[in-house]
Amino acid sequence: MTDAEFELTRTVRAPIEQVFARLADVEGHNEWMPDKGSMLRRTRQTSAGPPGLGTTYEDSTTVGLVPGEIVEFDPPRRIVHHWWDSTRSGRIKMEGWPGYTLESTGDNETLVRHHAKLRAHGIYRMATPVLKRMALKERTVTLEALQKSFE
Repeated sequence: MTDAEFELTRTVRAPIEQVFARLADVEGHNEWMPDKGSMLRRTRQTSAGPPGLGTTYEDSTTVGLVPGEIVEFDPPRRIVHHWWDSTRSGRIKMEGWPGYTLESTGDNETLVRHHAKLRAHGIYRMATPVLKRMALKERTVTLEALQKSFE
C-alpha cells in the first residue's frame, strides 16, 4: 500500500463552534461547496440522527458514488472522515481520510488545519502521484469554499 499525505491551512473568519458545525453537517456541504472546480456533486447522509462518530454518508462525485463515514468526532476541535472507492466485486481501490483540526485564534477567527491521507490499493498504487495531485486540488477547493461560506 502506498499512502500520500498533505496538510493545508486556512484562517476562517468565524468562531470555532460555527466552523466545526459547518464541517460536521454532512448534507449542509451541498449548500457551500462550489458547483465548479470540485469532483463533489452532492452529499447525502445515510444514517439516522445528527452528525457524529459513526455517521455514514454517500458522496455523488464525477466518478460515481463514494461511501464514507465520520471516524473521529471531537467537537469543536477535530473531525475526520473516511471514504473508500471499491470495484464491482467489492475490493477497495482507494480510500482517503480527510480530517480537520480547528484552533480558535480570536473571538471571530479559526485556524483550520486540513490533513488528508490517500491510500491506493493494488494496481491503483501506480497512480498515487496523479491521485495526490487530484486530491490536493480537491481539498484546496474545499477549504476555499469553506472560507467563502463565512464571508
